[in-house]
Parts: sequence; structure tokens; C-alpha cells
Amino acid sequence: MHLGRFRFFALLSAAFIAMALVSVDFAEARRGGSFGSRGFRTQQSAPPTRTAPNQTGPVERSMTPAPSTAPRQQQTAAQQQQRPGMFGGLGGGLMRGILIGGLFGMLLGYGFGGLAGALGFLVQLLLIGGLVWLAMAFFRSRRQPAVAGGARTQASAGGPGFGHSSMRDAAPQSSPKASAAGFTVPRIGGGAAAAAPQMTDIAVDQEDLDMFERRLGEVQRAFADEDHAALRRLSTPEMVSYFSEELADNAKRGVRNEVTGVKLLQADIAEAWNEGEDDYATAAFRYEATDVLRDRTTRALAGGVDEPTETVELWTFVRRNGGDWKLSAIQEAAA
Repeated sequence: MHLGRFRFFALLSAAFIAMALVSVDFAEARRGGSFGSRGFRTQQSAPPTRTAPNQTGPVERSMTPAPSTAPRQQQTAAQQQQRPGMFGGLGGGLMRGILIGGLFGMLLGYGFGGLAGALGFLVQLLLIGGLVWLAMAFFRSRRQPAVAGGARTQASAGGPGFGHSSMRDAAPQSSPKASAAGFTVPRIGGGAAAAAPQMTDIAVDQEDLDMFERRLGEVQRAFADEDHAALRRLSTPEMVSYFSEELADNAKRGVRNEVTGVKLLQADIAEAWNEGEDDYATAAFRYEATDVLRDRTTRALAGGVDEPTETVELWTFVRRNGGDWKLSAIQEAAA
């Protein structure tokens, strides 16, 4: 009786959670969030701007690996392998098994004799294991050569581009300069290139600003039309993969994302920099659009609000060797 009641409440709770997740999923037309890559600054927060005055966190979902995370994890794993602890490794497993077997022996009526026999067997294993360990340590010490210059090797293991302060931290602040298209372009301070030689601040001109504004509408239209060819032309392969994933999910659910009436209200440049062959620029957009989900068959409203709403996002663009700007990251600005 009690078991049946417990199962009933468990099934009821699971159904309630599933319905809550579905309702949240359909409440908003877009997933939002933060995805893409900003080069070496992917794990850095973009500076606040007039359009997005609150601090926006780093990109959450990216194919660009976080610096120094993997080496630290590998080092921790290596330390754990070298020092498995008292109950780690094969010896620890044998110890636990023998002790548990001895305790079971007492519980089954064999008294302390079962535990004593187990402890005697354990002592023999420890003696044999100690001899094996001493032999392995002796042969390992004869094989391992001495390493010269260890301190220099450790100091240069950080990798290029990481561990340096960014130029926007080192550059002196100055008053912004307004452009004709509504963008606010920050002035570039001098002397910052020495702080981060891999990243150099650059200036964007009016032609670049006009291109960013066009890209906002073009990407939204290509996504709403499910035009994969246009998305590949306007975005990086990483961004195309995220867009394609969301479009495939919409198709599986039988809905279509409609974005109409995109109108830029305010924009400014948060930062622009160069990384070798690539130029990056992060723009803060405040725009108005009608963003809804509709049923593919009946055209009925399936999510979102069927009226214009305002959105504030950070869009990062990248170009290689002076080519066309392509969308490389979208970040939902903090409210």
C-alpha cells in the first residue's frame, strides 16, 4: 500500500516537472543566452556601454576552450594518480574487500576468527605489495633522467596569448566619440599594445558600422526564413551550427520562429581588436522586433508575444584579412 502510494506521488511529480519545462520552453520564442566565440576574449566580459550599461558575463557556450582549465585538470589528475591516497588504487580496493569480508564473516556467525583470518591474509598481501613497490621504485629511479632547466620550462608552459592583461584593462580611458549612424565608438588609448602583443585595439569606420547594422537585420531574416545558405554566408561555421541546432529543434516540435519588423534603436561599439589575421568587433544593440513561434501547419501562435518588443544584445563580428564581417557570437545583455 505504501509502495503504491509512493509510486503515484513520484509519477505525479515527474509529470508536473515535465509540464513546467514545456511551458517555460514555449513561453519565449527565442532561447536567448550566450553562444559563439570572441577569439582570445571569449572568456572575458565585454566592457559596459551606453546601450548595455550593465556588466555582461563571458560567452557561456563556445567551441573556444577556456585558457588554463585543461592543463590544471590534467595536473590535478596526474597528482591524484601519483598519490592515490590510503584507500585508492588496487591496494585500497583489496583492503576494502577484505575488511568487508571479515565483517560479513562476523555477522554470519563465524566470530572474530573470520576477521582474524582476513587480517592475516591482509598482512601477507601488504608484505608482498611492499616488496613489489620497492622493486618498481628502484627500477623507476634508474630509468628516469634528470631534467635541466625545470624552472624555465614551467614558466613558459602557459601558452601564447593567455595570462596577459587585455588592452582594455591597460589602455587609459577617454571620452567616447559619436558616429553619424548612432554608434558610439570608444577612442583608442596609446601604449596598450605592449601589455598584450597578441591583441591590438583597432578602429572601426563608418562603413563597418553600417555593415553591422545591416548584419543585424540580415541574420534575423535568414534565421526566420530558415535560409541555411544565407546563414553560412553571414555567420561563422560555429554560429551556423548553433542556428541549425535550434532550427532543427523547432522543426521537431512543429513550430517556426518568425522575426519581423527589426528596427535598430540604439547601438555602440564595446571594443574592437586584432588577433593576427582576424579582426573582432563587439557591438551592443538595442533593437525592436516581433519575435514569435507559430505552428507550422495552423499558423497559430505557439510562443512569444505578437507585438514589437525591445531586446538588448551584444553581437561580435569577425573578419579575416580585411574580408567581410561575419557574426561570431551573440550575448544576451544583463538586465
